Amino acid sequence: MATPAGHATQRTRPGAQDGSPTSLYEAALRSADGRLWVRHPDGRRELLPVPTWRGGLAAGDASLLRRCVGPTLDIGCGPGRLAAALAGRGVPTLGIDVAPFAVRLARQAGAAALCRDVFGPLPAEGRWSTLVLADGNIGIGGDPGRLLARAAALLGPAGQVLVELRARPRPSSAATLVRLEGPDGRVSGTFPWAFVGPDDIGPSATVAGLAVTETWRGGGRRFATLRRP
Repeated sequence: MATPAGHATQRTRPGAQDGSPTSLYEAALRSADGRLWVRHPDGRRELLPVPTWRGGLAAGDASLLRRCVGPTLDIGCGPGRLAAALAGRGVPTLGIDVAPFAVRLARQAGAAALCRDVFGPLPAEGRWSTLVLADGNIGIGGDPGRLLARAAALLGPAGQVLVELRARPRPSSAATLVRLEGPDGRVSGTFPWAFVGPDDIGPSATVAGLAVTETWRGGGRRFATLRRP
């Protein structure tokens, strides 16, 4: 999950020290245990797998990496475990993330990485062979259709988007406002995010002029490949 650069829009806990989502995310990356939670509007609090994101390859990653063909853009690369692994395999890869410290970690891991927003100017627009949206990053911005339309604009004519889907069922995969909470009591302002399951990716892809051409499971995770029809 690559937290957005969007800043706090609403104070959520009287007396708590508020921060931006990015600052809380970076604090978790710096901490020994990496504890960070996302709070849903219904009150549920979900622990984010920050230690997994900053560690070595996780279960299911191999099934994703072997599908990355040609120049690959890892959107929301975080500390760079996927981008670094692809670079080690000789796949031309660039990671982007809005969190400067995450980008620094990605570079230290051996990945080429830039501190960029996916909706801003990016290198090689319209020429990427593979785009990766792993670790929940299909939720960036809270509008999967808009994000996938941007992805389609970044792809070359025969390109593909590899998307990780939410494996655990939810009552609804619609966009929602969430916030981050750290172990020190800090909370972020709310920001839009989407949780997209297997039943939702098809309609979101269609909005962007893409189609689901493959779905698969790996390491307890679920994924999909999207291409132009």
